[in-house]
Amino acid sequence: MPQPLTRILYVEDEPDIRTVAQMALEAVGGFTVIACASGREALAAASVADIDLLLLDVMMPGMDGPSTLQALRNLPATAQTPVIFMTAKVQAAEIAQYLALGALDVIHKPFDPMTLSEQITRIWAQQGA
Repeated sequence: MPQPLTRILYVEDEPDIRTVAQMALEAVGGFTVIACASGREALAAASVADIDLLLLDVMMPGMDGPSTLQALRNLPATAQTPVIFMTAKVQAAEIAQYLALGALDVIHKPFDPMTLSEQITRIWAQQGA
């Protein structure tokens, strides 16, 4: 059984989506969310925050989600941190690629803010099952 999920590092370049997801995760799920607008911002935040889960948008300018994950894996604080990707690109081959990078799962966008926390909690509970 994994440790309790409390702190999420969420990376999303679209301000409206980032705000909605952060509010949903905090208000509905009771999580502490460190929201970042870019991969570079996530790298800075990850080194000082005690994170349980990485929640990464796939398509972002500059560093995309997979590139951000690769950079986060080079930091001791996030080298082993579980990751979930979020994307509107939900072709089977793309999902397989994200899972091959070590993702626990892929959440499809657009997501339902009212069920996002439940979805993440369910994915979290399944790791190591």
